[in-house]
Amino acid sequence: MRTRMLLTTRCFFLPLAPIRTLKPLANVPRKYRRGEKLALHWLLLLLLLSFVNGCKKAENSAAIPVPPPSPPPSVKIAQPLVQDVTEWDEFTGHIEAINTVQIKARVSGYLEKVNFTAGKKVKKGELLFQIDPKPLQVQLDLANAELEQAKTKQALAKNDFIRAKNLLNVNAIAVEEFDMRNKGLREAMAAIQAAEANVAANKLNLDYTQIRAPIDGRVGREMITAGNLVNSGGDATLLTTIVSIDPVYVYVDADERSVLKYKRQNAQGIVGKPVELTVADETGFKHKGSIDYLAPQANAATGTISLRGVFSNTDELLSPGFFARVRLRAGAPYKATLLPDRAIATDQAQRFVWVVKADNQVEYRKVELGATIGKMRVITAGVTAEDAIITDGLQKIKPGITVQPEKITLVQE
Repeated sequence: MRTRMLLTTRCFFLPLAPIRTLKPLANVPRKYRRGEKLALHWLLLLLLLSFVNGCKKAENSAAIPVPPPSPPPSVKIAQPLVQDVTEWDEFTGHIEAINTVQIKARVSGYLEKVNFTAGKKVKKGELLFQIDPKPLQVQLDLANAELEQAKTKQALAKNDFIRAKNLLNVNAIAVEEFDMRNKGLREAMAAIQAAEANVAANKLNLDYTQIRAPIDGRVGREMITAGNLVNSGGDATLLTTIVSIDPVYVYVDADERSVLKYKRQNAQGIVGKPVELTVADETGFKHKGSIDYLAPQANAATGTISLRGVFSNTDELLSPGFFARVRLRAGAPYKATLLPDRAIATDQAQRFVWVVKADNQVEYRKVELGATIGKMRVITAGVTAEDAIITDGLQKIKPGITVQPEKITLVQE
């Protein structure tokens, strides 16, 4: 209390010091002395109030307590994960059916019946459409009648030939007559062959009125309904489409560097190389297949080479037309040092991590990155398996500070 009073007294009398040094106003005319004195009094009053206010601020600031230092930030640290890894090359591919068949009419006629449900599985040989068979049945009956006529003519020509041959043996007929009978027999035989072919063609056309599935697969919707006229030939009517569903093809376009790498790894070539696939809603590459085709030449416009993989599709999850992610093994497995992506920070173009030393101080450490393995990154240089790396709480860190670490164990993500 005594200290504060002395401080106040000192501040109060500080502006009085210059008053003793003021010279008397003897040289000022009398008529101006009263105004000068009044101005001087106001000036001294303002100086006095200013110094008193400053002293109060000094007293208030001296009374504010100093806050205690902040505790070290808490962070999680872990040693890098060291394990055998396999690098993969990933590509975007599209799924296609091995067999796709457009069902069209092979004979013209009115569609009598649709014998399937759109989108269902069908077996090879299953009846899909029925075209009205009556007109073609009539044509087949006519062809059978023409065949019978030809057979009758052939039998008559054969009898004539035998008689002519007997007569020729006894010189009772001219040679020219014998030759005519012989030619007549051969014409009759040719007519039978033509009639038989006509019967077969009409029978085939009658069979074509029943349109059956040429392959096992899943059938599309009917493109035309019963009662409509369907055409054959060059403008044949498309009736529906069938696609095979198991197995399926997956096509990818690989860059030439990758293809060259695969060829050098396997002297027998790429065909037979394992390949894995995942679709849009999956997290892992669950579908296993193999490469069965490599295009004989590259696409000069894109610099890529087409590869084809074959995949089992018993659960019908891989639908033709879907896009998929496909990966091929890039090389042999090797031992690698791994860190999660969240532990790696970026300083402009440089990647770095924070290392906690034995005294809990933080050290800035540049690193070099390799391939991505799941959600982990391969660290090719910069850290060792014994280093303690900050994995969580990076936003609080700056070089040289002390932290309060909590040790965790990394697992493959």
